[in-house]
Amino acid sequence: MRKRRIAGLVAVGVVGTVYVANASWLAPEPKGVPLVLAHRGVHQNYRREGFTDKNACTADRIYPPTNPYIENTIPSMEASFAAGASQIELDVHPTTDGEFAVFHDWTLECKTNGKGVTREQPMSYLRTLDLGYRYTADGGKTFPFRGKGVGMMKTLDEVLRHFPGKPVLINIKSADPWESEQLVAYLKRHGQPIDGRLRVWAAGKGYDRLRELAPQARVISRASAKSCAARYLLLGWMGYVPAACRGATLGVPANLRWLYWGWPNRLLDRMGKANVEVMLVGPLNGREPAINSPAQLAAIPDQFNGWIMTDHIETIGPAVRKRWAARPSR
Repeated sequence: MRKRRIAGLVAVGVVGTVYVANASWLAPEPKGVPLVLAHRGVHQNYRREGFTDKNACTADRIYPPTNPYIENTIPSMEASFAAGASQIELDVHPTTDGEFAVFHDWTLECKTNGKGVTREQPMSYLRTLDLGYRYTADGGKTFPFRGKGVGMMKTLDEVLRHFPGKPVLINIKSADPWESEQLVAYLKRHGQPIDGRLRVWAAGKGYDRLRELAPQARVISRASAKSCAARYLLLGWMGYVPAACRGATLGVPANLRWLYWGWPNRLLDRMGKANVEVMLVGPLNGREPAINSPAQLAAIPDQFNGWIMTDHIETIGPAVRKRWAARPSR
């Protein structure tokens, strides 16, 4: 009986210690307002039902347009920052003449009037294309953006110079370490600082090479984000921030945020001290990978000051500004 009582007291003590160590209400209230990542910027959203990597063309799946913007273009990015984006995500491909073209698709046929693999073309050719040529919301009856995207494909240097000092997330579309090497050399050649404002999404060996060449930049990959989350869920109850998280980004699915030890105040305080960005993303296994609805935004606590990723910056950006207007920025 005595042993059971002692075991019970020990169990209560352990549970109490873990609770206190991770109690959100005992942590300092975070200061500042949320930051918003505009994934694809203001663009033409599309139906995701039945969407797979095998039929990855989105131009013929768009909803009837509610805005005049084409993703990965300067007007789209301008509209994104005006709507409240703290950072924009853009996609790049190396070209045969030493540039990096800002464009999403691996090939040109889905959206443009061009043909071929994007990275197998010179920039001189890519500049001539109509980026809105094949967008249709009615199965090809009409093409509302045809003729409106001619000459709008820009180089990465042109975009960065157009938005000096603005945080940008560069999405490298391959896992080839050569591409990472080319990107770092390209930025140095054009006098673009590789510092904290620069974030790069890469994969595999490309991610590893970027971490070697640009340790001051924040490099993100799906694998590194998963590794950080898995280790924190396993060990975070002790207040420990795994090495896989330090200097990285912790993605928190909106529907599983309660699983993350110390959510929200203790988690944000803990991660801030370890130089870890906390980014709220869409529900795990959900149809949309980002925070895209008013209901999802409403579920975010007022004290949250991390990152919010959205595909709908034109609605989520102004809503964030309005809701957190009374709080001082960081």
